[in-house]
Amino acid sequence: MRIGFDASPLVGGFSAGVARVAACSLERLEARAVLDVVRLVPAAGEPPARFRRRLPALVREHRLDGVHTFASASPRGLGVPLVVTLHELPWRHGVAEHAGWRHRIAALLAANRAARIVVPTEFVARDLGRRARSRARVVPWGFGPPFAVEPPPGVVDEAVLERFRLGAEPFLLAPGATREKKRLDLVLAGMERLHRRGDLRLGLVVTGRETADLRRSLGQASTAGLNRWISTLGEVTDDELAALMRLAACVPVLSASEGFALPVLEALASGTPVVVPPASAQAEVAGAAGTVVDPRDADALADAFGEAVATRGRRRYALAESVAGRTWDRTAEALEALWRELAP
Repeated sequence: MRIGFDASPLVGGFSAGVARVAACSLERLEARAVLDVVRLVPAAGEPPARFRRRLPALVREHRLDGVHTFASASPRGLGVPLVVTLHELPWRHGVAEHAGWRHRIAALLAANRAARIVVPTEFVARDLGRRARSRARVVPWGFGPPFAVEPPPGVVDEAVLERFRLGAEPFLLAPGATREKKRLDLVLAGMERLHRRGDLRLGLVVTGRETADLRRSLGQASTAGLNRWISTLGEVTDDELAALMRLAACVPVLSASEGFALPVLEALASGTPVVVPPASAQAEVAGAAGTVVDPRDADALADAFGEAVATRGRRRYALAESVAGRTWDRTAEALEALWRELAP
């Protein structure tokens, strides 16, 4: 089958997670060559709406058998089956980010018009209405290099500590936790409780661009006397993130709404414990390897952070083994199976 894949997440305007999903899925689909993959990319500076209005013409130009988008876009008049991706429905969980009426309408139209709907977890599938759920297929995302329990040959992870002027104390890593939905304030509350006990000094490393939400969290940390224990690194490369994950004592991912939470899988693949909320996409992804904690219970978080520091060394390879095989090749295989369902 000759399938056109909307590769617009690769040219900007999407979250880093969506861009990674698109890039890694396309790379493996092309390498496997089961589907005849045609990348559909906007022209330089072309607005997304205009690009999607051109998709019917691109279908005819490239003689496509179907169109697959990594977002909730639902162009009309394609004349071929459409597969859309719904990463999450945050308004179902009281989260304001990406929950405005435009996002809700886009998700509704996509769910109604698509021949199949890709969701990354059962958590998201349960958020769909009954009619849409019958056409939904759970396709979990994967991991790959540079996320691994050991660094590549010739790479010394500790060089990252020097590059970012980090100390030698154990640290929590909060990837991309610069937006309110990531609930960095709850990580800080657990960290403060641990420091107050006096038996463990734990640092916190936060990656991601600076935001007003991050500044508010740093103000909270300063009030609690934690500011000297916190490092904000801004945006980092994948290689730097992988090294930080291997060095971290724990990666807490406490968001109230996630569709999948790639950092959970990437941390486990790096041999690092994760702390996740109950009944969440993060808990589904982590499975038995995750430490499930009520994120509003600061004492429980402090206990989980302390336990991670104490046990990380001996659990390292077991954590990595728990997610072995959950690669981008498996994601590509599931997408291929989905398109076989739609084959003429």
